[in-house]
Amino acid sequence: MREGLPKELLFADDLAVIAETEQDLQRRWIIWQKTMEAKGLKVNTGKTEVMVSGKGDERIVIRDKEGETLNQVQKFKYLGLMLGEKGGSMLAVRARVKAAWEKWREIGPVIGDKKMPRKLKTKLYTTMVRPVILYGAECWVVGQKEEQLLETTEMRMLRRIRGVTLEDKMRSDDIRKELGVCPIGEKARKAV
Repeated sequence: MREGLPKELLFADDLAVIAETEQDLQRRWIIWQKTMEAKGLKVNTGKTEVMVSGKGDERIVIRDKEGETLNQVQKFKYLGLMLGEKGGSMLAVRARVKAAWEKWREIGPVIGDKKMPRKLKTKLYTTMVRPVILYGAECWVVGQKEEQLLETTEMRMLRRIRGVTLEDKMRSDDIRKELGVCPIGEKARKAV
């Protein structure tokens, strides 16, 4: 029976193998590769990446059973969540903010339509854009910098919905209250 934290995370065709040492990772990787191939599954080592977390710029060499070296990266996406070698959540938050702006541009013609009721624009934001920003938030550690990025992004969008700019000197709290939107940082912390 296993004890402690899992050393492998498997979801559909995505696998994360976790180890404390380079030697342990090498051993675990070969076991996984052989086991998968014994079951008739081919592991695409060209798409397989290695990342060292929390140890600076340390380079390691992990090889597959044929001796091919696996590519070492500084960041990668696992189940839609960006992970970086330095840890923390900023990389994931930035990726979600970028995705949210892409969604925003998609619905931009509707949001920018002056004839569209503000209530409907807000509903589009809260149902189509905000979920994109908060995807994976339950895995984040929301620090001050992450929360500030989330809040800044959201307020830029809410100001556009409201039809004001920073120069109009309208307080963020007043905009939120008028549109009926609670702070996104609050939502991100509640997701954890």
